[in-house]
Amino acid sequence: MRRIGFLLLLTLIALLAACGDGGAASGRAGQGGAAAAGAAEGNAAPGEEGAAVTAPAGRRSQPLVITDATGKTHVFETVPQRIVSISPAETEILFALGLDGRIVAVSDYDDYPPETASKERVGGIIDPNEELLLALRPDLVVAGLSLDPNVTERLRQLGLPVIQLKADSVDDVFLNIRLLGQITGTEEAAERLEADMRGVMRSVSETVARLGEGDRRKVYVEIAPGWTVGSGTYLHELLTIAGGINVAGDVPGWNMINEEAVIAADPDVILYARGLVDFDSGRPLDELIRARGGWESIRAVRDGRVIGIEENLMARPGPRMAAALEEIAAALYPELTDWETASE
Repeated sequence: MRRIGFLLLLTLIALLAACGDGGAASGRAGQGGAAAAGAAEGNAAPGEEGAAVTAPAGRRSQPLVITDATGKTHVFETVPQRIVSISPAETEILFALGLDGRIVAVSDYDDYPPETASKERVGGIIDPNEELLLALRPDLVVAGLSLDPNVTERLRQLGLPVIQLKADSVDDVFLNIRLLGQITGTEEAAERLEADMRGVMRSVSETVARLGEGDRRKVYVEIAPGWTVGSGTYLHELLTIAGGINVAGDVPGWNMINEEAVIAADPDVILYARGLVDFDSGRPLDELIRARGGWESIRAVRDGRVIGIEENLMARPGPRMAAALEEIAAALYPELTDWETASE
C-alpha cells in the first residue's frame, strides 16, 4: 500500500494546465503541413516516392522532420542512439518498441517495465536534473506536457532535442507510438504494437456491443482522492468503449469531484486507482470512498461494486492502454465473457 502517487497529481496538474491549448499540435512527422500528418500515419514524406519513413541505425537517407505537441519543429538527421525519457507513459512505449539498449535514463517515477530499474534516474517529470541530462549527452529527450516550459526552453537552448507529446485521446496514444517508431527507426515494431492493441480493443468493443442500450452500466471513476475524469480525455474514451456511461462525462477534463452529484447519479460501478491512500487521512482510497457521507446509498457501494484498477493502467496512456480497457470492461460486465482470455 502506498500514498497517493505524486506522479499522478503532477499529471493531473499538467493536464489541467494544458486545457485550452488549441494551438499545440499532436505529434506529427514529415516535411511540414499535410505531409507531416501523412508521415505520422506511416505514409511517405515528400521526395520518397511512396517509401515509408524507415531508417537503420545511423544517418538517415533524408532528414526526418516532426512537430511535437508544443508546436515545436524538430529535424532528425540521424536515428537517435542515446534516449532519455522523462515521461513514464512514453517510457513504456519506447521499451515496447524494443529500445531498451538505447534508453540511457528515465525519470524518478518510471517503474514499468521492470527493466527501468537498471536505468539512470534524471529526476522528476516537471523539473528533471538539467546538469545530469546534459552529462548523459542524449540525442533524444522524450517528455510529456508536464515538463516545465521554462525547463524545456533551457534544455533546447543548450542543444538537447526535447520533444513533448500529449495523450488526450486514444488516437493520440496510437499517434505517439507511430511517431516514436519513426524517430527511432522502429516503424515495424510500432505497427505490430498498434495492431496488437487494436486487436484487443476491437475484441472488447465487439463483446460489449451485445449489450442493449438499457443494459449499459453507469460508472464513476476516482483516479486520485477527490479527482475524477470527464469528457475529452482518453480515460473517458476507454470507459465509453468498454460500454460504460461515465457519470462525470458532462464535465470536460480532469475534475475535483462533486460528492452530491455522484450520489444523485447513483452509479452502478465505482472504479478507483488501486493501492493509493490519502495523504491527509492515511486511509486507503477505497475506504475513503465508502466512508463518504451519503455514499452508502449509492448502488455501487450497496452492491459491493467498488472495484480497484491498477493506478498506472489508468494513469499512463501507453502500450498497456488495451489492458486497461479489458480490465475496465471486466469490472463493468464480468458476466459477458471470460475476460482473462480476451487478449489471447
